Amino acid sequence: MATLPDLLTEYGESHHNPTNKLVHWVCVPLIMFSLLGLLWSVPMPKAVQQLSPWLNLATLVMGLAVMYYLRLSVRLSIGMVLVWALMAGALRLVEAGAALPLWTVCVLIFVLAWIGQFWGHKVEGKEPSFLKDLQFLLIGPLWLLHFVYRALGWRY
Repeated sequence: MATLPDLLTEYGESHHNPTNKLVHWVCVPLIMFSLLGLLWSVPMPKAVQQLSPWLNLATLVMGLAVMYYLRLSVRLSIGMVLVWALMAGALRLVEAGAALPLWTVCVLIFVLAWIGQFWGHKVEGKEPSFLKDLQFLLIGPLWLLHFVYRALGWRY
């Protein structure tokens, strides 16, 4: 298995252009949010709903991703859990207050954010990393978070 520094370096190879980097700072979180929202929207059996309104496919996927992230970095995993907790809270707010169903809002965000991602890579002149290896779909958020940790002087 590749190390976290190897994966971040490889991911960064197709993200040097400042415009593409900015696009990623906007679109990667939006894609995460919208994907979690789509998973959140899948109806759960009544027995699961009675256990907790927070138990759904989105939290299951988040749990699986955390297991992957733990193999790479415990500290970044904690950061991702905090990011996801904020997103889960935001999803609950959108679910309660949006004029459209949550899944509709998330489909719109998902499509627009991916258009932005591909435009950013066109500006960069390089293909997205996930076309080479799907695990880079999970590395993208860590790549952004590692910059936050570095700016705060935190080890990861």
